[in-house]
Amino acid sequence: MPGLSAWLAEHAPTAVVDATHPFAAGITANAAAACSATGTRLLRLQRPGWTAGPGDDWRWVDDLAQAATVVRGTAFLTTGRQGVGAFAGLPGRVLVRCVDPPTDPLPAGAVLVLARGPFSVADELALMREHAVDVVVTKDSGGPMTTAKLVAARELGIPVVLVRRPPLPAGVAVVPTVEEALAWLR
Repeated sequence: MPGLSAWLAEHAPTAVVDATHPFAAGITANAAAACSATGTRLLRLQRPGWTAGPGDDWRWVDDLAQAATVVRGTAFLTTGRQGVGAFAGLPGRVLVRCVDPPTDPLPAGAVLVLARGPFSVADELALMREHAVDVVVTKDSGGPMTTAKLVAARELGIPVVLVRRPPLPAGVAVVPTVEEALAWLR
């Protein structure tokens, strides 16, 4: 936060738009603190989370540790490499997919798939069938780029454990689209 505060004080922008990932809570908190300290307006541009549809079996949890306590059977983790450690104690098979290799310990029965989406529904169906997935675990990041796993889970009748987004700092204005962010800036 000191670095951002110093930059804001030196350059005096009229506003900051935080368009980081919905789970980048530390960055958002730092931006909120720095903007508050320098009197700079702050806007959070955040895409909407996912909404369950007919046939979805979603189980909401507050964090990865809680998600690990409700998982039964073969889990398909799509929570990112930084959250894998929460699942290190899971017994049985665990399919872990992330872009970069995790630094946290993997569950003993883990199969690691390094891949970058977007993935098609057909690809997700094939992967879930190949690994006999019983439950999908993911974060509510929203957006269309990673919804194929949710569609595949629905089609296969597999429950999805969804981690809720971290709360935003108090008083931060939020808009869901670039167009609304531009209007706010005007």
